[in-house]
Amino acid sequence: MAHSQVVRVYSTYQDPDHECPWQSLAPRGSNGSGVVTGPGEILTGAHVIANATFVQVQKPSDPTKVVARVTSVSHDADLALLRVDDPAFTRGMRAVQIGDLPHLRDEVQVVGYPIGGEEVSITEGVVSRIEVQRYEHSQRHLLAVTVDAAINSGNSGGPVFAGRKVVGIAIQSMPDAENIGDMVPATIIKRFLAAARRGEDRVEVPGFGFTTQPLENPALRRHLGMTGRDSGVLITAVQYGSSAWGTLQVGDVLLEVDGMRVANNGTVQYRDRFRCQFDVAVSDHSIGDTLRARILRDRKRIAVKFEARPMCWLVPRIEFEQLPTWFLFGGLVFQRLTAELLRVWGDNWWDKAPKELLHLYSSGVRRADRQEIIVLAHVLADAVNVGYEPFVNDVVVEVNGTGPANMAEFVRLLEAAQGDVSIRLSSGAIVLLPAVDAWAANARIAARYQLPGDRSRDLPAARRTARTRKRK
Repeated sequence: MAHSQVVRVYSTYQDPDHECPWQSLAPRGSNGSGVVTGPGEILTGAHVIANATFVQVQKPSDPTKVVARVTSVSHDADLALLRVDDPAFTRGMRAVQIGDLPHLRDEVQVVGYPIGGEEVSITEGVVSRIEVQRYEHSQRHLLAVTVDAAINSGNSGGPVFAGRKVVGIAIQSMPDAENIGDMVPATIIKRFLAAARRGEDRVEVPGFGFTTQPLENPALRRHLGMTGRDSGVLITAVQYGSSAWGTLQVGDVLLEVDGMRVANNGTVQYRDRFRCQFDVAVSDHSIGDTLRARILRDRKRIAVKFEARPMCWLVPRIEFEQLPTWFLFGGLVFQRLTAELLRVWGDNWWDKAPKELLHLYSSGVRRADRQEIIVLAHVLADAVNVGYEPFVNDVVVEVNGTGPANMAEFVRLLEAAQGDVSIRLSSGAIVLLPAVDAWAANARIAARYQLPGDRSRDLPAARRTARTRKRK
């Protein structure tokens, strides 16, 4: 079977420098694979074109590269849709058909352009597992299909065929194992393509937004009022702004979701074929859909429904095509804590980053009064901030006695402050700066350390009152 629809994708990308958030890293290049899904339309992986500044595609056995542009991306599901404006590129090509969720032991072919050669490569294997997996690109737990065909660097974004239909897009492999790779299943691909063709440039996968505890202990089940016929999981936290916010509560027992009974270990029987974690339900929904569940609350069984919303994290997992949020005050650089900031600590950041920041990443709960975590990321040495260097990587708790909910509110508190500004940190330390001195120092510190200003572009412009105080 010829695979003329499988193309090579070249991406030039420029990542933000989260260690110096006012600048970007040097441009770099990478390549992956893609597949033609319509006239001038190419499906690939989101991580193949993340932070891309220039994208090209190339047909098999054709040395010519053609410019492409990203028209839609789902970083959640690691999918992207490219458009080639040159009609000759896909002329005569038959767009692939997207199939359905395969069965275990189905034979598949992974097609793409892995490292080590210039021509299209085909590896064969079978479907070995279908369950919820962590997508490395987004850190989301979504339905994935595991195959034992080789998926190597360069295969990413390429199609996985079962017969003549595409049943997945290759996205990742397990580094410590041989021939264990994951693909985005056709069910998620179809939902993404439908949204992209409606003109949605950013396609998000909803998230429940709550954490749970298994209920395998019989004493705990009895304590919660569960009968021998009941099974489910205990809701231990609900993230502010999430799908479940305002409907589900801490202490509820989730008995059923999307018509699927939840087992005491948190699994459901998906499509009557696969046992998966209950998170699999969000893979069948789009933002705005209605999610339905049955819960046990105060020993009463209740049917509930809520609107599917984007995933809300206290510490964001996905930050692509946007610059970091930062603010300069008296030489102190404050940043919003994100997964990308944690990666500054290197490949083993989950072992090397400060334990408090890792705990907030893995277990922090988003609340109305705490929607973001603000970190003192740098102290740019100056006479105004002498003695505060040891408090780098501390978390901001209060500004003059008020806890900021997010970075924008933090900036407003600083700009409204008069006299001394007292910033209390999670370590218990106090950073105190006279407001007039701190604002006056900003210009010389920015010039000395080559900062473009005192804040990232996504923050509100400086208030006139703050500037007035600085001049007095």
